Amino acid sequence: MVSRFVLVMFLSVITASISQVLLKKSALRSYDTVVKEYLNPYVFSGYGLLLVSMFLTVYAYSGMDYKNGPVIESMGNVVVLILGYFVFGERISIRKMAGIMCIITGIVVFYL
Repeated sequence: MVSRFVLVMFLSVITASISQVLLKKSALRSYDTVVKEYLNPYVFSGYGLLLVSMFLTVYAYSGMDYKNGPVIESMGNVVVLILGYFVFGERISIRKMAGIMCIITGIVVFYL
């Protein structure tokens, strides 16, 4: 059975991935001033979610083995790829797919 701390770590990874998407959305827009470039809802939301992700990660590490953290965190690359496809319409190339398969293979091998 999966512990609640592992689930919190997965939630942290998803939260951090969403924050990356928000920050990219902000970066793709053009702004009138430098102030608006750094003080806009996308940036505030993105960094706010990163802060939430940090607290979730700290909480998750309080009840799970430390060796599992980096393995679960690597799933963030997979989540960002999927979000990039659906939010930005980014193309998933064979090279990206090969990289994701390496990550997933590494996770499977780690847990064998």
